[in-house]
Amino acid sequence: MKTEISQVVIKRMPRYYRYLGELLEENIERISSKELSELMNVTASQIRQDLNNFGGFGQQGYGYNVQHLYNEIGHILGVDMEHQVIIIGAGNLGRALATHSTFEKQGFIIRGIFDVREELRGKEVNKIPIRMMDELEEFCKNNRVDIAALTIPKGSAQEVVKNLESYGVTAFWNFSHLDLEVGENVIVQNVHLSDSLMRLSLNMKRSIYVDDCDIID
Repeated sequence: MKTEISQVVIKRMPRYYRYLGELLEENIERISSKELSELMNVTASQIRQDLNNFGGFGQQGYGYNVQHLYNEIGHILGVDMEHQVIIIGAGNLGRALATHSTFEKQGFIIRGIFDVREELRGKEVNKIPIRMMDELEEFCKNNRVDIAALTIPKGSAQEVVKNLESYGVTAFWNFSHLDLEVGENVIVQNVHLSDSLMRLSLNMKRSIYVDDCDIID
């Protein structure tokens, strides 16, 4: 029986991976939980608790071997294996994803880009030809597709997802601003850029409110 790991811990794992990668670039071979906590602004106790969910990886009196921990977290995150990705929507956001420099290094390989605009047929983004949506079913039949990134208007997203599910796609990176209805074994990661910006705005407003209260006091 698998132990349930909280989403809060899962959200921190890519951050650990990123910081460890930076340490490797600086040729640092080992680090203690205290030193890592100072870099990441997370308590050493929290780091140990997080990593203990997956086996710990540290040695008392030594700390963590940076390369080993980086590899293990990469394995946990699944970036030590290739994920075949298609992008639905060749607008500005879709093009930006297709040209993102680190995705391929992390095992996310963009295999296809699809759009409904006929004038885009055959054009390339990062050497990947743009195909039409009527080619999608045949492409999915002839190629392994692990993840579909949706950078399309929400009005068409649900129908596209329904079709992709029928073609065997079970993971969606959803930028469409729509809460998708999917099957039981389908995984969706929603990305709402405007929500993130509004959270930033809220935190700015709260900061101003606290400052005002301090002045009033």
